[in-house]
Amino acid sequence: MSRILILSSYVTIGHVGLSAGQPVCQKLGINVTAVPTVVLSNHPGWPNVAQVPIEAEQILRMTEALCANGWLADHSAVLVGYMPSSRHVDAAVDLVNRAKAEASHLRVVIDPILGDHPNGLYVSAEVGTAVRDKLLPLADVTTPNLFELEWLSGRKCQSIDDAVKAAKTLGIDKIYVTSTPWGPNETGILSLDGPNVSHYQTRHFPDVPHGTGDVFAAMIAADLTVGQALGHVLALVRSSQGRPHLEIVEATENWLSAPEVAASKRE
Repeated sequence: MSRILILSSYVTIGHVGLSAGQPVCQKLGINVTAVPTVVLSNHPGWPNVAQVPIEAEQILRMTEALCANGWLADHSAVLVGYMPSSRHVDAAVDLVNRAKAEASHLRVVIDPILGDHPNGLYVSAEVGTAVRDKLLPLADVTTPNLFELEWLSGRKCQSIDDAVKAAKTLGIDKIYVTSTPWGPNETGILSLDGPNVSHYQTRHFPDVPHGTGDVFAAMIAADLTVGQALGHVLALVRSSQGRPHLEIVEATENWLSAPEVAASKRE
């Protein structure tokens, strides 16, 4: 059985960040090494939230212990998500480099959790710059949303062609852009896999809990194809509409058996 290390935020209730990726991977039959960058009571979009910071130095100590015990060598992938500070980015870089030295054929997935439309950045510009300059160069795969793609590339994306051009500036072999600009009632994934560009267009579903991007990134880290991951996410979204949190556990049978989504266009 394969194992993935996920470094991201953790919530005590709900499914975002690490608390989304871990149960999803486990339902897919994959073990998870969970390293939190911050512990929160719930997603900060709720009226009340409490949090416990995890110091970057503590993550460095955790990495050292995992390495000393020989536990990094059996990982097939590392998924890096939410970074509260530039020091956490440095700790993530250290972890990724140590894991790559220990595990052959390690896949590094960077989910650059920086912000979203319409509110913009919800991390500091210092964190965004550190993610762009230090973490992204280590990535085999990255999964930005449209705002994050614009911020990382410094390009405005008002069309699919704009998004393709912006993604190609990142210099990463596999880029899967979520919330692409299809139209007001459409969404999907823009996939760049080397020279191949694929479009996965779907209907936009309103009133969906937070965490779908985290779920998608975890499925990509689990080595699912874009079509497989999107099929699972769409089924989970339908089951979770109007709910306070994603129904990852309650609707497992539904989303786990969902069919793959075919690309709507290839270039």
